[in-house]
Amino acid sequence: MRAEILSCGTELLLGHITDTNATYLAQSLSALGIDLYFVSQVGDNQGRIVDTLRRAWERSDLIIMTGGLGPTEDDLARESISALLGETMQVDPTLGAELRAMFAGRGAQMPERNIKQATLIPSARALPNPRGTAPGWWVEKDGRIIVAMPGVPKEMFRMWEQEAIPRLKPYTGGLIFTRILRVSGMGESTVEERLGTLIHSNNPTLATYAKTDAIDVRITAKAETAEEAERQVAEMEVRVRQILGHHVFGTDKDTLQGVVGNLLQARHQSLAVMESLTGGLLSSTITDVPNSSLHFIGGVAAYSVKLKEQMGVPHETIEQYGTISEQTARAMAHAVREQLGADFGIGVTGVAGPDKQEEQPVGTVYIAVEGPTGVVTGMGPGWRGGREDNKRFAVLAALNLLRLFLEGVKKPV
Repeated sequence: MRAEILSCGTELLLGHITDTNATYLAQSLSALGIDLYFVSQVGDNQGRIVDTLRRAWERSDLIIMTGGLGPTEDDLARESISALLGETMQVDPTLGAELRAMFAGRGAQMPERNIKQATLIPSARALPNPRGTAPGWWVEKDGRIIVAMPGVPKEMFRMWEQEAIPRLKPYTGGLIFTRILRVSGMGESTVEERLGTLIHSNNPTLATYAKTDAIDVRITAKAETAEEAERQVAEMEVRVRQILGHHVFGTDKDTLQGVVGNLLQARHQSLAVMESLTGGLLSSTITDVPNSSLHFIGGVAAYSVKLKEQMGVPHETIEQYGTISEQTARAMAHAVREQLGADFGIGVTGVAGPDKQEEQPVGTVYIAVEGPTGVVTGMGPGWRGGREDNKRFAVLAALNLLRLFLEGVKKPV
């Protein structure tokens, strides 16, 4: 099956947003064993959308559209598909009633312009969208398929995974099973180098992807039965884990904050943090996990020397070593653990960005984790990204250091 992605929206062409939808869909199609040949972006102009659709219709079996399903005049995906196929849009009574009920449930009256979100053509079936007002379209005609989905990522992700993929399974030619291993503490090129010849395996296939919170190693097998595909993936997973060892922290949609939270909750232990460089981002990330209150007591964003001292960091430590040092990170971890009564304390300090002169380079990070049995420390590798990147990398490094401590990989001193 030859596939093509078409992303609609003038904001894409102006550079106001990044087309993360196309990246996500490309990775998903690869895992499904569907060949992606083309990716296009087009603005909110019906003539150009129809022209782009026509080219896709002539050369591809599957066209995946994102964007253009909203209620406003510049949302033209439905109209463009209708024009391409020469079919007339009509309001589907069931969809219309569901849409009005959705607005009523929110205590609002539906604007009449939204009714176009309840339209279909004879070749289209609606794809449910419980996260928004715009149903998608599944269109089949003349041996081709068009899947039209909203551009809002959280709506599109859910619709693709829950509605579109199950409908595509009969067209993939065999059963696909995929597992993703999540890796921390290594760059993508290092991971690929470590995997060596495994990366060239034909079935199962291996691929590495650099994500914002980890390096993903995707293992995908294709077989006549689901059981056989899963068996092949499991065998390859064992080999990959043997190579990457403790750098693998989870699978599929696991996150470092989720893994750390589960480890702490299983041990009935708690965590508190004092962060300077990351300015509260570490605390925010920890609380992205449901039920984080079961293990996270709280955090202090201590940028000033005065606040560090008020929280119990000894003046002598700061005077002797400065605010950016391993010793200060240790003192921060100890102080917040003592002050908040937690089993584990994390201290993070460093230089996030060049907003003031520091003796140490931008990207320098010192991390300390103190627990009941001692302290482990880590130092960032001197990232040279922007302020946001340096803060994000420091958060991931701190969470990974705590994970390794909890798993017994890092020995306390």
